[in-house]
Amino acid sequence: MDDKAGGFAAGSHALHEAIETVIKRGQPAFFDLAAQLPSRGRTNIPKAASDSMWVVLKTYASGGENELHSHPHEDHTFIVLQGNAKFFGPAGEEKIIGLNEGVLLPHGTFYWFQACGDVPLVMARIGASAGAGDRFARIGADGAPMAGDDPRNKEEPAVLSDAWYGRG
Repeated sequence: MDDKAGGFAAGSHALHEAIETVIKRGQPAFFDLAAQLPSRGRTNIPKAASDSMWVVLKTYASGGENELHSHPHEDHTFIVLQGNAKFFGPAGEEKIIGLNEGVLLPHGTFYWFQACGDVPLVMARIGASAGAGDRFARIGADGAPMAGDDPRNKEEPAVLSDAWYGRG
């Protein structure tokens, strides 16, 4: 997936397929963290992957992952590169993280988040397989499967701006 050409994965199924295309086996995978910023919606840009770990650059004009969910077979972390993100837990917990801050979410941890602030949110998301099962599985608070592009996540089509993150 080449973000320099404006490409990004639209929807969770496309993201999972795109991650598979960037897998490197037995060799280093070098990548940048540049991305065209959205003026509306969000983007997911797979940057590198192995069979058990993947790096995705995520950008948000607003919104976020707007429904409580967990990943039962994936440990993952978000690191804020620009903007602020407000994370929410299942018991009403709230925490805003900003530039150069992050959160580690062990598999099975329920959360949701929103972009907050004046500038688009840019985060690196690093995931790793944790145990047996579909590494991209996602469940809602009720324990039922919930796709990343479920309507409860209020995803809207991305509209790219002329602005970029990570370009000098």
